[in-house]
Amino acid sequence: MITNLCAFASLRETIYLVIGNSRLHFAGFRGKELQWTWHREHLMPGELPEKIVPPGVPVYIASVVPAQAELWCNYPHGRFIGLEDIPLGNLYPTLGVDRALALWGAGVTWGFPCLVIDGGTALTFTGANGDRISVGGAILPGLRLQLKSLGRGTAALPLIGLSKELPNRWGLDTPGAIQSGVIYTILAGIKEFITNWWEDFPGSQVVLTGADGGLLLSFLRARYPSLGEKVIIEENLVFWGMRGILHY
Repeated sequence: MITNLCAFASLRETIYLVIGNSRLHFAGFRGKELQWTWHREHLMPGELPEKIVPPGVPVYIASVVPAQAELWCNYPHGRFIGLEDIPLGNLYPTLGVDRALALWGAGVTWGFPCLVIDGGTALTFTGANGDRISVGGAILPGLRLQLKSLGRGTAALPLIGLSKELPNRWGLDTPGAIQSGVIYTILAGIKEFITNWWEDFPGSQVVLTGADGGLLLSFLRARYPSLGEKVIIEENLVFWGMRGILHY
């Protein structure tokens, strides 16, 4: 088990860190090339960043978890990226910096306007128009969080894992019914948001990202093939947004 970044990073690289709701996500760039990514659990209280980061290597940090961000505040080579660093208009103060960075990464890579769908712990939709102004978005529980909420919030329903294949719509047992209800409802919602986006911004790019982005895209292409084929997948979109900020 790899416990620190020394196995990946070198002094010629810049490290980017996204502190997510569930884990720490690291990436290393050398020039314009993404060299590696690494993911691990949050730091424990009293655990120092110096234990996992090579000495002297700069780390650019974006965080949506204040308690974890505090553990990195005294790291001497760290710099936090905030909403004020992202050159998008109309960013409201409570917007997650990860959402804004993913939106910027999509726009500078594929052009504005664009819509980003992030399939992480939360499933989020975030869009910007052709003038690089945020038009807002939406948030709902992600795939795994919805499954967990049913398993932990009810007395009779089981805690189940996430299917890798699109399930039958009409489940013949309780796990199958849960899978169907969660997945088909989410897919219908994604289709509705994308369709509405294209009505307002015809020809705009739609980019999926997040831990479950690839799985969501496979479901989307199985359920709505013509729509799904137009959607781009980029799992490391936030990191490209962070790099885009530093080189803007």
